[in-house]
Amino acid sequence: MSLRRVRVVVGGMRPGTAVVLGLVAVFAVWMSTGLGGDTVTRMVSNVGTLLLTLAAAGACVLRGTRRRGRVRGFWYGMAVGLLSWSLGQGIWTWQESVLHHEVPFPSVADVSYVAMMPFFTAALMFAPVARQTLAHRVRSVVDGLMIATSLLLVVWLLVISPLIGTSGNSLGGLAVMLAYPLGDVVLITVMLHMLALLRRQGEEYGPPLLIGAAMVIICVTDSVYVFTSLQGGYNTGGLLDVGWFAGFALVLLAARLPMRQVAERVERDTVAEAERPFAIVLPYAAVVAAIVVSVVWFARTGHADAFFAWSRTILIVLVLARQLITLRENRHLTRYLEARVSVRTTELHASEQRFRALVQQSSDSVAIISSDSTIRYQSDSVERIFGYPASMLLGHRLTEVTGRDAGPRIAAAIDSVRHELYASTVLEVHLRHFDGSVRLAEMTITNLLDDPAVGGFVLNTRDIHDAKELQDQLLHAAYHDGLTGLASRALFRERLEEALAAGPRAEVAILFLDLDGFKEVNDSLGHAAGDELLVRVAARIRETVREVDTVARFGGDEFAVLVQSIAATTDAEAVGRRIVAAISEPVAVGGRELHVGASIGLASGADADDTDQLLRNADLAMYKAKSGGGGGVASYDPQMHNVLVERLQLEADLRVALERGELALHYQPTVDLQSGLIVGFEALVRWHHPTRGMVSPLEFIGIAEATGLIVPLGRWVLAEACRQAVAWGAGADRDLSMAVNVSVRQFEHCDLAETVAEVLAETGMRADRLRLEMTESVLLTDTDENLAQLQRVRALGVTLAMDDFGTGYSSLAYLRRFPMEILKIDRSFVDRLGGGDREDIALVRTIVQLGQSLGMATVAEGIEDEVQLAALREMGCPFAQGFFLSRPLPAPEAGRLLVHGLPTPAIAA
Repeated sequence: MSLRRVRVVVGGMRPGTAVVLGLVAVFAVWMSTGLGGDTVTRMVSNVGTLLLTLAAAGACVLRGTRRRGRVRGFWYGMAVGLLSWSLGQGIWTWQESVLHHEVPFPSVADVSYVAMMPFFTAALMFAPVARQTLAHRVRSVVDGLMIATSLLLVVWLLVISPLIGTSGNSLGGLAVMLAYPLGDVVLITVMLHMLALLRRQGEEYGPPLLIGAAMVIICVTDSVYVFTSLQGGYNTGGLLDVGWFAGFALVLLAARLPMRQVAERVERDTVAEAERPFAIVLPYAAVVAAIVVSVVWFARTGHADAFFAWSRTILIVLVLARQLITLRENRHLTRYLEARVSVRTTELHASEQRFRALVQQSSDSVAIISSDSTIRYQSDSVERIFGYPASMLLGHRLTEVTGRDAGPRIAAAIDSVRHELYASTVLEVHLRHFDGSVRLAEMTITNLLDDPAVGGFVLNTRDIHDAKELQDQLLHAAYHDGLTGLASRALFRERLEEALAAGPRAEVAILFLDLDGFKEVNDSLGHAAGDELLVRVAARIRETVREVDTVARFGGDEFAVLVQSIAATTDAEAVGRRIVAAISEPVAVGGRELHVGASIGLASGADADDTDQLLRNADLAMYKAKSGGGGGVASYDPQMHNVLVERLQLEADLRVALERGELALHYQPTVDLQSGLIVGFEALVRWHHPTRGMVSPLEFIGIAEATGLIVPLGRWVLAEACRQAVAWGAGADRDLSMAVNVSVRQFEHCDLAETVAEVLAETGMRADRLRLEMTESVLLTDTDENLAQLQRVRALGVTLAMDDFGTGYSSLAYLRRFPMEILKIDRSFVDRLGGGDREDIALVRTIVQLGQSLGMATVAEGIEDEVQLAALREMGCPFAQGFFLSRPLPAPEAGRLLVHGLPTPAIAA
């Protein structure tokens, strides 16, 4: 069980407490001086005591309403007892102070006075005392009987026996007189027992202490009152009245006492609730007091009656019973302590075994060495970790066992902590394993020389060789590319920062490289071929640069080179040119010769404030090289940054261009070269920027594809072109086709077939009149997925055309596999027809014949003069487009051209 001791601190004195104490002082002074005469003094005594008792009863009721359980019963019982005494005091006051009659002893008032005692006794039964076991309850009963018998003997000798001998009252009067001392004995006995067992926790401990003091004062006053009344010496308004007034004042204070609890608990386990010294000594103190009083009484009177003899006998029996109980408790306590010692011993042994097992099975080798490094203790785990049996090491000096390299370092580490208790140091040393291999170990040395349980240095040694190797491998993986073995972006960045911090920024330059054509190779031949190509390219870059240069792969087909020298920019340009030349050579991959190029951007540290800006400058320069056709080196120019800012602004403007209605379509006719009639139009988007004016498609189509804006833009173009075609077809005398360009991004970011079907339904456009044109990149990107989309589009009845044929990597296998119906000859082939070169003419003728053999119509793009037009007619090319025939026109002008036809010179044979 738990013993809790709670220190309860009474709060500071409140105004109400001071008033009560002041009233007690005034009352005592008044009673002692008789101020105002006997009549006034008696009136003050009677009324004052009555009012104070009623106030105390009211305070007890109020305190009880704020409590629950046993505590509420305690306060309510006290209130009933006080009201009983108030009733007797009211009767006394009425007879003496109002009727001016002398009150006899005993009287009716005495009955109410005596009735207070059983109510108080019952209230004390509800006091919050500690819970007890059966054995404790028996002991408590014996203790109570010892106290009650002792007190009863004292009262018998000093009060009751003289009363019986001198009283001439009736039996009822005698009963009232005896009720005072007997009631006082019972009340004090219960009160003392309650205080001994009081549970000293919570805020309810202070009030019972005050009430206990009040009970003692009231009981003593009662006994004196009885004795003086028998002698005829009691008069109201004397000092005796101060006792009752003070006792009831204490009850009033107890009911109003403000408390605060200080949570300071001390807990300990015992076999039973531990006894307080007061509870242990109290019964014996009562017995000793009774013996002393009886001895003095016997010495004075020289005789003893039967009650005296029986009381002594009962006390002897109770003391013997109490000793037997104490003996039994001591034996029980001894067995309990022995059991506890046994349990603790077992726990200690188990703890020792666990500690031994932890030490032996630990991943550390634990050793204790003396001040000269002699090994006094060595855990068996050393054999599992380093292969040496523990017995082989005992008695040897550690500095000698570990060898010439590790020994001096260990000795120096020991000396560093020798003069400070509990100081520790950690070092990494190479130790030789029993099998001859050398292992890296981490050793922690702690100074416990002054610890009596150790008396030496404690060494915890662990093998970190494998962990160190793994750490090095992880570090290498973090700083190197897993595919090519080149430095990673992180390592490149660290070395670049070190180079910029080490010297003048002008002595640092970087090259940022991106492969040209790598995506097509990766998409057409697969990632395995792409990875092999990257490995070959990395090897060529490494062979081309200087040994002091750092080569890194940033990811994908992006590489970087760090050049440090006095003429860093010049040297970097030379390195860049060598890299371009080396990469431009054919690369054999999977039995094929692949041709790729490199676009390289060069940036100098002199043009950058920090690492991020330098990397950004090189990246901008690389894009400049790529926009120039690739296969070259471009140096950073501050103007590039302005171009980038303009590009970002253009991208932001493009995002809202559709909402503002800034985009429009121009239409370029497709002409039948045999009849000269317009058979269709190609829709071409134009952007009327509010501040830039007309923006070329070459400037914003690339941005749209890079940002994904091409998807909503492409749908808008498709819908507008279809609406215009439906409008023209309503009044035309022939069927017109409408060609719309489709980007590869539209295949990647949306379901093209679903989009086309939605537009056809919205506009009422006939599917066979719609022609979707796409470049060869569609055939080379996600081939299977794009093929499935094209087949769904073709199933709608839409015509598919291959745009810019001959400029990519497409093969006859792709043409036969994909559902294309039209080939558009790229303008680069048509441009060469006017030069008279037979090879150029033969190449275009071959494309036309290829289309005819595959059942595909051909459309020549970019016709600029009569010579090109005549050559295409002679080859049998059925359709053509170009500025010579008509430029792209706004919808109204294109409508008029459709009505009036092309100018005669443009279509003349």
